[in-house]
Amino acid sequence: MTLNPSPAPDERPLHPGERFIEHAPLYSTALGSAFVADSLALLDELPSASVQAVVTSPPYALHFQKEYGNQSKDDYVAWFLPFAEQIRRVLKPDGSFFLNIGGSYNSGTPTRSLYHFRLLIALCDRLKFHLAQELFWYNPAKLPAPAEWVNVRRIRVKDSVEYFWWLSPSAWPKANNRKVLVPYSVDMRRILERGYRPKLRPSGHNITDKFQKDNGGATPSNLIERGNNESNSAYIQECRRLGLKVHPARFPAAVPEFAIKLTTDIGDLVLDPFAGSNMTGWVAETHGRQWLSIEKERAYLAASAVRFPAHGSGLVPVE
Repeated sequence: MTLNPSPAPDERPLHPGERFIEHAPLYSTALGSAFVADSLALLDELPSASVQAVVTSPPYALHFQKEYGNQSKDDYVAWFLPFAEQIRRVLKPDGSFFLNIGGSYNSGTPTRSLYHFRLLIALCDRLKFHLAQELFWYNPAKLPAPAEWVNVRRIRVKDSVEYFWWLSPSAWPKANNRKVLVPYSVDMRRILERGYRPKLRPSGHNITDKFQKDNGGATPSNLIERGNNESNSAYIQECRRLGLKVHPARFPAAVPEFAIKLTTDIGDLVLDPFAGSNMTGWVAETHGRQWLSIEKERAYLAASAVRFPAHGSGLVPVE
């Protein structure tokens, strides 16, 4: 498998961020660039306060080693904090840092590790991030694991939720939940059509006539529900056709899409320092945001170029 060369720098405009990076991107579009590099080294080249949002899913601290690499639970906080320091530096004061991280069990016992909570506390206490909100990704298609506790002994239940923490350098990150409204429920639609009599609920909430105003949709909850059981997506089909390696740990588009729409505007710069299959970059591109993606494994990032066949980058995997 080879890669067609990127366009020469003078053949396309350089978007914010890329002009400060000495490395050549593996591929680029009109809005973004993907780099094969160590994130710490490349982040150091970015100017401070240049990124509006960081949306990423780094390798989790799992009991079993994965082919894409993952750190041990004991070392995870120390491993991740240097990345987080750079992320905080490059974020704008009203920027956002979205961190998708999954939990895991302790070795040999049906008890949960606290590594991800320790990381959150370190991010807030030591690096002075603010926790804007706890978001959760609910994956109903997630397989029951560990099999020993869930399927064999049957003393635990299936774990289907991952954390998607929303952090910021300041207490006031840019955000607008009108951009992520969801369809009204059947009951709410009926209220909008038939009207609602203002009253005080038993809970003490005073429901006024403003409750029946049609805002174009309902305010979403902090639970993002989307299965991650794709088996025949365009990305997978094209990777198979070209004989490319499919990244085994992809999050669905709905996860970065929620973060990007909520906290950025068209033209803002979005960064993913653990790009994997570059889902974040692709979502940013489709919503008119500029993006930078970094991934240390060349094979995974090369395969991710198939997500961008129509953007004229000149870099598409070929046999």
